[in-house]
Amino acid sequence: MTRGTTTSRSVRRLRSLFERFRAAVENAGATVPFDARDGPWLGLALLPGVVAVAVYLATNAYPAYGAGLYAKISAEIVAHGYSLPARIPGYTADGVPFAYPPLQFYLYAALVDLGGDPVAISRFLPSVGFLAALVPIYLLGRDVAGSRPAGAAAVGLVALNPQILEWHLSAGGVVRAFAFCYATVAVYAGYRTFARDEATRAASLRPRRGAIGVGAFAFGLTVLTHPVYSLFVVVSYVLFWLLCDRSLPGFAAGLAVGLGGALLASPWLAWVLTTHGVGVFTAASGTHGGVGGGADALAGAISPGIAVALVPAVYLAIRREYLLPVWLVVAELVFKQPRFAYTVAAVLVPAVAVTLLRARDADSDSLHRRNLGFSDINDDGDADATGVGVDRRAAAAAAVILLGTLVGGAYFAYETTLVTDPSTPEFLDGDDVEAMAWIATETDPDARFVVLGDAAEWLPALTDRTLLVGYWGVEWEGSAAFDRQDAAYESVSRCQSVACVEGVATGVGDDRPTHVFVPKGQYTIRGENAAQFGTIERSFERSERWERAYENDGVVIYRATDVGTG
Repeated sequence: MTRGTTTSRSVRRLRSLFERFRAAVENAGATVPFDARDGPWLGLALLPGVVAVAVYLATNAYPAYGAGLYAKISAEIVAHGYSLPARIPGYTADGVPFAYPPLQFYLYAALVDLGGDPVAISRFLPSVGFLAALVPIYLLGRDVAGSRPAGAAAVGLVALNPQILEWHLSAGGVVRAFAFCYATVAVYAGYRTFARDEATRAASLRPRRGAIGVGAFAFGLTVLTHPVYSLFVVVSYVLFWLLCDRSLPGFAAGLAVGLGGALLASPWLAWVLTTHGVGVFTAASGTHGGVGGGADALAGAISPGIAVALVPAVYLAIRREYLLPVWLVVAELVFKQPRFAYTVAAVLVPAVAVTLLRARDADSDSLHRRNLGFSDINDDGDADATGVGVDRRAAAAAAVILLGTLVGGAYFAYETTLVTDPSTPEFLDGDDVEAMAWIATETDPDARFVVLGDAAEWLPALTDRTLLVGYWGVEWEGSAAFDRQDAAYESVSRCQSVACVEGVATGVGDDRPTHVFVPKGQYTIRGENAAQFGTIERSFERSERWERAYENDGVVIYRATDVGTG
């Protein structure tokens, strides 16, 4: 074989790969129809999200809630040369198993490896994932209602919902915000796959193939990020197929998405099963209450916003348009936290508004509906030729979104500046960080800590010391261990005496604490406000078994006098 023949075959092979890549890109592009007329509405849609992020960062000098365990996991990944660690030290005396989906921890680890401060990363990174998630929500809202303003309104309802912001802008958003983004991409791809009339479905094979590919990839990323969001994708696909398709090709398409996502996540799944066994998943199931909100909802404990959204949902059901009402009810019943139902409601409410306007137009025999801002989107996803010119209805829609942004942003700012901030409470502050810096440099590496309050979650990550009492990561040990640590953490955080602290610490293990970290004044317990008024400090000062080792304006640390310490 000549060198020229070999070169020719290599060139043909490269051309073939390039053509396949280009076809894949074209298929994906056909899945996401977007043109110049979407630009202004998407820009308007992102405004509420930008406002929410700006308010959060302006009012939270430190990240809301906690990501200390995530920071510690990421540091361990770096320490292991980017291979996955079997256990995470520092959380309880023996550490905790690592079985979390790892995708976002690799991103966190890379940022830490580049010199990023874990606290700063946990404050800023969630905003990136949250804003990215608003794009597929716009596309979904637009396509469901056939209206660009409806897509923008859906984003506004998501971006300024305090419950959604609480879960995705806070420190835990380093995982959850990106899971939300990947899940909404997968759900949008699922809608493009199933929720199309038969004529369009038969004539649009390439967009459907693209939707399957995008859905499989996004679902795989979701599986590699967060299990509850993965379940949201699965539930959504099942409903889309049952209510919009019910064909064998549709079933095969959904199966392809599931298998494709599983294939993408298979290296991690194989590692977890060989390292920990399947028991690690059964041990963790049900410990955090992410799934199974149905009992509470059926008992009447339904979220107020969802109760309001049920009114337009009933209207759609009367019209025999079942997808959105059923999706809303199922999301409320399946998931304990209402953030998923709120996301569905954000799509449903603008869609009903558009439906009502179109019904009114039809009743008045309006011939100009297609020239208004609520322009139709054809079944294949391409916008119609009417555009979004400046007219009264488009201007009114934009004004409503701007007014909603102003009012919603002001309310969120008010809520986040309350002393009893219910949405974005900070687990640590400057005094906690200063105290932990002292711990990292002035205590023995084998020191064992009990910490009162939520700052506990950050201690192993910022000090490399052991936290004896805390439930973070313990779910992988089973419900009994988790419940024991959970109850102990609640109890010790409310202790008012040395005897109380020592008794709780003894109840979770044989290792005695060498140090106790006590907040002064206001602090939080699981995000709820609490306060110390000096009672526990006086108890430690009177005890011969403890001495004050460190103090600043917000923290006092006591050291055991009869245990080997640093």
